Amino acid sequence: MSDRQRAGARDRASRGGTSSDVRTPIRASWARARRSGLAPDAYLPPVPLVDDDLEHRRQASPLAHVWPLLRRSLANATSGPSQLLFLSDAEGHLLWVEGEHATLRVAERAHLLPGALWSEDAAGTSGVGTTLATGRPFQVFGSEHFLSAATAFTCTGTPIHDPGDGRLLGVLDFTCAARDWQPLAVALLDTARRLAVSELGASRLREEARVRTRYVDRLAKRLGTRSAIVAPDGRVVHADPPGWLPSRLPGKPAEGPVLLPGGQAILVERLSAGGLFLVTAGSDLDGFAVDPVLRFRGLGRARAIVEVAGTTHELGRRHSEIVALLLAERGGMNAKALAAEVYGPQGRPITVRAELARLRAVLGHRLASEPYRLTEDCEADFLDLDRDLSTCPADVLLDRYPGPLLPGSTAPGVVALRARLAERLRRRVEGSGDADTVIRWEGSPHARGHGT
Repeated sequence: MSDRQRAGARDRASRGGTSSDVRTPIRASWARARRSGLAPDAYLPPVPLVDDDLEHRRQASPLAHVWPLLRRSLANATSGPSQLLFLSDAEGHLLWVEGEHATLRVAERAHLLPGALWSEDAAGTSGVGTTLATGRPFQVFGSEHFLSAATAFTCTGTPIHDPGDGRLLGVLDFTCAARDWQPLAVALLDTARRLAVSELGASRLREEARVRTRYVDRLAKRLGTRSAIVAPDGRVVHADPPGWLPSRLPGKPAEGPVLLPGGQAILVERLSAGGLFLVTAGSDLDGFAVDPVLRFRGLGRARAIVEVAGTTHELGRRHSEIVALLLAERGGMNAKALAAEVYGPQGRPITVRAELARLRAVLGHRLASEPYRLTEDCEADFLDLDRDLSTCPADVLLDRYPGPLLPGSTAPGVVALRARLAERLRRRVEGSGDADTVIRWEGSPHARGHGT
């Protein structure tokens, strides 16, 4: 079937007609696109990922470290004019794009660029979107595309799945000018896909070995505790003592206390973002059950103290600020909002995400994401004091106020919390009618400037 015939069939379909000449999967894809409300001639796919959001999505993608391998393995096939290579995530966002400069500029006019969303419900029939929709390799020729802006291209996509748990990770797509269709594109992409999947499997084994080595000492120190390292797909990678857990946990691990089908209670904590989990049972778990409360002390301290499951940690300045802000906003904050509260208007979400990843090593499952928040019971000296301002005697309040919240912190959110508490305390003391307490307040160094 020529592209002129495809164009005629596409035109008839856009006016509500049908054509037996069109491939059945293409007709089905066009129908899905029409149900999504897309307009073929007056629409371009959205570009929701830019700058830091795009970079974060790339770094978080399991495909990040195989992209260089894919580029190298397909270098000869994509080195000519009008040839492009895309790698998307499982939602259809184009994360990486490779091609000649002039070809990239032409492709950008159709929003074939990093950060654009090419899922079927956002862009209609395409190599990326229809591969995601069907779950198998798919080729879209010229006018088979739903959007008019894409009809100048022929796209071939193949899905890449995680070799461990089989989940869809993204789509590898080779795109060229419609007139330059490559009959071997499907075979070439499949070869590259196999290389990528093989490398993902090898990388997973290397990571499991690295983490196992790194945490063996930590497990060995937990005398009287049964411990294990578990992969994201539920496989038990390492157990001490061997055999205390089945070879695979039921379902995918979820952080927090878990009751196994046999009635055994375990605690699951993430060791690394998107990576392995630490599972414990026995005496350590009893500590979590007896005292699950996270306790924070930041008044008069440049570096906050946090007590978690019987262990005391002195946090660094940034982590102190982040925990204080999350304690004050129990509903949570997204990375952009938290970055602004910690670093100011120029704060970058990617920077605060890196800090949160490191903070997770201390807080474990208590630090949740989307939005970032603290999940279990928490106590904080500055929040307790603020809560008791109206009921507690003024002199007792001063006893509980060793100084401003995280003095010296310049994080905008902390500055605001610190100033608000100091001002409320000042008003409470000065309105108490207790002359001795007022004199004591006015003579304290942190009363000057109200602790800001």
